[in-house]
Amino acid sequence: METRVAVISIIVGKDGDVEKLNAILHEYGEYIIGRLGIPYRQKGINIISVVLDAPQDLIAALAGKIGNLDDVSTKTAYSNV
Repeated sequence: METRVAVISIIVGKDGDVEKLNAILHEYGEYIIGRLGIPYRQKGINIISVVLDAPQDLIAALAGKIGNLDDVSTKTAYSNV
C-alpha cells in the first residue's frame, strides 16, 4: 500500500478535549513517527505536531477526527515522498 509522510499540526484551546485527542492518536499509533507537544501557558493553549507515514486516506481520516473535537484546530501538510 502506498504511504505518504505528513505532519498534522494541532492547536488545542482551553476547552479542548485532550483525553479524546490522546485516544484518537493512540488508535493511529502504528503510523506515528513522532510527536511534539508544546504548552503555551501565556495563551492557555497547547500546540502539537504529529508526523506520520501512512496511506493518504488514513491521514485524512485522522485529521478529520481531530478537527471535529471541540476547541481543537488542525492543518495537514503532505510531503512529495
